[in-house]
Amino acid sequence: MSTPLSHRRALLLMICAATLWSIAGVFTRHLDEVRGFEITFWRSLFTALFVGLTLVFQQRSNFVSNVCKVGRIGILSAFMWGIMYSAFMMALTMTTVANTLVVDSIAPFLTVIFAWLFLGQRTPLRTWLAISLASVGILWMFAGSMAEFGTTHLAGMAVALIVPIAAASNFVIFKKAGQSADLIPTVMLGALVSICLTLPLALPLQASLHDIGIMALLGVFQLGLPCMLLVRAAQTLSAPEISLLAMLEIVLGPLWAWMGAGEVPSTATLIGGAFVLVALALNELAMLRQVRRLGR
Repeated sequence: MSTPLSHRRALLLMICAATLWSIAGVFTRHLDEVRGFEITFWRSLFTALFVGLTLVFQQRSNFVSNVCKVGRIGILSAFMWGIMYSAFMMALTMTTVANTLVVDSIAPFLTVIFAWLFLGQRTPLRTWLAISLASVGILWMFAGSMAEFGTTHLAGMAVALIVPIAAASNFVIFKKAGQSADLIPTVMLGALVSICLTLPLALPLQASLHDIGIMALLGVFQLGLPCMLLVRAAQTLSAPEISLLAMLEIVLGPLWAWMGAGEVPSTATLIGGAFVLVALALNELAMLRQVRRLGR
């Protein structure tokens, strides 16, 4: 059982996780040949290797027993991870990045509903206001790019809807498990689920060494490490708070694409991003004041 983090440290870990998630777009812009399901396969493979080797190094002879201890709730979490890893990339092959991210942005609302239904957790008004303000910002960011709504785009957005449902479910699972359960192995197990789902669709593998190198970086730093940080932060933060902080990914993604791939963000993107950042800042400042009053 790991020692619970202070709210401030958990907040920092969650910000780091969202920041690392946001680098996916800029790195994939530099791929040569690999596309679609093969991206998911390679990324999941390197995620499984990284998380597995990290756990072996930390736990040594206890590794296998600790993985087995995740129990039913851990297996359920692993499937949520695997579905998220796979559905996100599937959606990107069917519709635009903007459309996919807009659909994903409903995760905070779903998390609040799921936390109420399954945990009996009431969400403060400030969090509702922050989620609403952030959602307005995200819709503003991507409104200009949602004009194409053909059949394929709608199908892609339907697939993308799987991601926030699985994410909200996973956030609730983390809180249900409590601080006594070590669910970091579920990140590795989820990657294994994703590998099994996408390998048949990725064949024949065509990635170059250059692309495999990028996929390795993504597997370690964009997926494996931040997901481990999320699991650790989830022991302290509430489920709605985790989901709200994860929205930083949607704000930072276009920024890295601008700096690293020359994709200049529109005025709407900048204004919408400002909405999200203000919402997150106000919510966390209010939470930190509450924590300080409680003397935590």
